[in-house]
Amino acid sequence: MYQFPANFYSDVRIEDVTNTTIKFENGKLRQRKVRTQKGAFLRLYDGKRWYYASVTDLASVQSELNALAAMARPNEDILRDPVVRRFQVNRDEVLRYQEKDLRRVPAAEKQAMVEHYAKLFEGVREIATCFAGYVDTHSERWFYSSLGADIHYDYQHAGLAMGYTLKVGNAPTSGYDRKFSLDFEGLKGHEDYFRKELASSLDYAKNAVPVEPGTYTCVLAPVVTGVFAHESFGHKSESDFMLGSETMRKEWAIGTRVGSDSLNILDSGIPEGSGYVPYDDEGTRATKTYLVKNGILAGRLHSAATAAALDEAVTGNARAKDFEFEPIVRMTTTYIGGGEDTLEDLLAGAEGGIYISDLSYGTGMSTFTIAPSRAYRIRGGKIAEPVRVSVISGNVMETLHKIDGATKDVELCHSAFGGCGKMEQGPLRVSDGGSYIRVRDITVQ
Repeated sequence: MYQFPANFYSDVRIEDVTNTTIKFENGKLRQRKVRTQKGAFLRLYDGKRWYYASVTDLASVQSELNALAAMARPNEDILRDPVVRRFQVNRDEVLRYQEKDLRRVPAAEKQAMVEHYAKLFEGVREIATCFAGYVDTHSERWFYSSLGADIHYDYQHAGLAMGYTLKVGNAPTSGYDRKFSLDFEGLKGHEDYFRKELASSLDYAKNAVPVEPGTYTCVLAPVVTGVFAHESFGHKSESDFMLGSETMRKEWAIGTRVGSDSLNILDSGIPEGSGYVPYDDEGTRATKTYLVKNGILAGRLHSAATAAALDEAVTGNARAKDFEFEPIVRMTTTYIGGGEDTLEDLLAGAEGGIYISDLSYGTGMSTFTIAPSRAYRIRGGKIAEPVRVSVISGNVMETLHKIDGATKDVELCHSAFGGCGKMEQGPLRVSDGGSYIRVRDITVQ
């Protein structure tokens, strides 16, 4: 398709993306926006330096490639370069979303659905403020390289969110409930779910009491497990963080024991959802990467450059937010694998502890912090009275050793809202999740 300059490695990534955003606030339409963008990101490598360009005029791609080559130094041995040798040459077309293309659904129909859901808030006197929001994305990507790669794939998702502030007692309580789907029809028929979640929030706001600060055994729901895996462990597995740190490379040495035999943490772009990436932005096919296997540090996430620097294999994790940015090492779907327990088993072994069912946010690298949105005491092997918890926290590496139970079933959690931030590239769509897990000795405040 393009005449790639000789004696260089180069590639072209093209993206055609359409986004819809609709928002009702307190029953009134505040935003309805449909945005379409098309552009390309170009890279050229001479064995010493990378040269980049981003364009929205696709007719200029060839001239921009030539301009990049004019700035670089030709290298007859470019194919022997350790970075170039790690690039895959895939030729594939993976189009899964043509039949239920979100772009075919009129914006007026999307707006009508959001307005319908917004009416669920009417008549609830405890609601001080509320919103109902809808977003969707449909994207097609093409990738071509001087080595002969030729890839075309599509992706889409849609999401619905209901947020509210409850005026109950002295302290306002916020609620945020959401649904995710790979097509428009999948967001219909969830009225009972949103009613149930609102009722749970009202009960929590009316009855939750402040937790007594201390150290507790905690059981985490999959949505919390996933954020813990992503924030606390996933980012540390992004190998570009350790290239300039000998200390981190030693701490993160493959083969190091970091948890019990039952602990498995994985990353993969294969599962459909918000972390689905059949090929990364260097044309590498998605894989399943064990970051931790049976408690042993087993792998990390790579681009071609980081894989070459550490003499390891690529993993399909070179990703860019969009065509304005170069690919860097990013997660896809990061999750804690299943164990051998049931939820009843975990609760029975956490008497007097805390069950965290959802969260507002989580952060972490060496130390993690998670702010629960709903938490409950565990009594008699059951989820009991609600308690208000500001944060739970701990040292990441110590906490991994304290995970002593996980359910067999794994739940992946997808989101159409927000995403992962790194450097200036955010939000980037990702997924996380895992099993229900039990963790000893977590600091609770």
